[in-house]
Amino acid sequence: MPAPSIEPRGLRRPQAAAYLGVSPSYFDSLRDRLPAPRRLDGVVVWDRHDLDVFFDGLPSEASNDNENPWDEVLH
Repeated sequence: MPAPSIEPRGLRRPQAAAYLGVSPSYFDSLRDRLPAPRRLDGVVVWDRHDLDVFFDGLPSEASNDNENPWDEVLH
């Protein structure tokens, strides 16, 4: 039986960026809007729960039944 996987609470920069679904460089550009990281014996980590609160506070795209959001990507 495989060992159960454990989701880390503290995420380093690349993991935190991936958790939000963005590149590390874009994550860096959001640093003034993101929750502050924490230090764990000199290691900088972002709390996954803090990132959840940040993400939950982002506005969602307005839904319009006549528009396809992929139209902007494809043109």
